[in-house]
Amino acid sequence: MHHAWIFAGPEGIGKASFARLAARRLLAGRGDFAVLEGDRTWQLMEAGAHPDFKLLERLPKDEKKPDQGLARSIKVDQVRELDHFLGIKPTYSDRRVVLIDTADDLERPGASNALLKNLEEPPAGTVFLLVSHAPSRLLPTIRSRCRMLRFEPLDEDDMRMALAGAGAVPSEIAELVRVGEGSPAAALAMAGLDIAGIDGSLADLARGDASNAVRSKLASSLALKAAQTRYEAFLDRAPRFIAARARERSGPALRQALDAHDAARNLAAAALGLSLDAQGTVFEMSGIVASLANPG
Repeated sequence: MHHAWIFAGPEGIGKASFARLAARRLLAGRGDFAVLEGDRTWQLMEAGAHPDFKLLERLPKDEKKPDQGLARSIKVDQVRELDHFLGIKPTYSDRRVVLIDTADDLERPGASNALLKNLEEPPAGTVFLLVSHAPSRLLPTIRSRCRMLRFEPLDEDDMRMALAGAGAVPSEIAELVRVGEGSPAAALAMAGLDIAGIDGSLADLARGDASNAVRSKLASSLALKAAQTRYEAFLDRAPRFIAARARERSGPALRQALDAHDAARNLAAAALGLSLDAQGTVFEMSGIVASLANPG
C-alpha cells in the first residue's frame, strides 16, 4: 500500500468521514469499514487517545475560549509534533496513521514544507491521509508524493439516503437535495433556513431592482441578529446563483456575469472574514446580483 493519499473532492461529500473509517481499518488490521458497537480502535480514535493515530486540524484560536472560533491554518508547530509521533514504534498496531483535515489549511510555507520532509522519508508502516477540497492548491511536491483518490458529489438517490440517515425532516429532503448540489453537509447546513425563499429573492433581483425595493427589504431582514444563519446562507447562495446564470450566457454578457461572480465571491469571503456590517453587505451583494439584469 502506498504511504500517502490525497482524498480529493468538493467540500461536504464525506471525504473526512471516509478518511477516519479508513484510518480505523488500517489500525485495526481487520474487518471492513463498518464500526460496530464497542469497537475499541474507534473509541480511542474518537477520544484522541489512540497512540498510533494522529489528527492534524485547525485548533481553537484560544484554548481557554474555544467559542471564539478556529485558527485560520494548521500551524507549523503542529506538523513538527509529528517528529516525536513518528519517532516511536506503534503501540497497538503494526501501522501508524496521520490524518490531515484539511491539507488545504496547512500554513504556507512552513507547515507544508515540514510535512513534505515526512512524506519524502516516511517511517516504515506509516500512512498519511490528506483530505483536500482543492488539491491544485497544494504544493506540487506534496501532490507528487501522494496517490489521488477522487470523490464525486453524490447523486440524488444517495443524497436522499444520506439526508434521511442524518435525520433531515422528510418534507425538506427534496429541497435540500436541490440546494446541496451533491454535498450532504452543505444541504444539512441549510436545513430550516427557507433556502427557496432566498433563491426566490435572488431571482427577483436578477430581473432588475431599479427602485432598490428588493435589496432594501432583503438587507433589513437578513441584518437581524436572529437571521445570522440565513445571512451566511445568502452569502453562500449568491455566488452560486450568479455562476448558474453565467453558464447560460456567452460573449460580453458572459464576461459581465463572470466579473459579477468574482465580485460576489470576494465580498462573501470578506464579509465573514472581516465581520463586515450585515445590512450593508447584503445590500451590496444584492446590487451585484441585480447587475445581471443589464448584461454588458
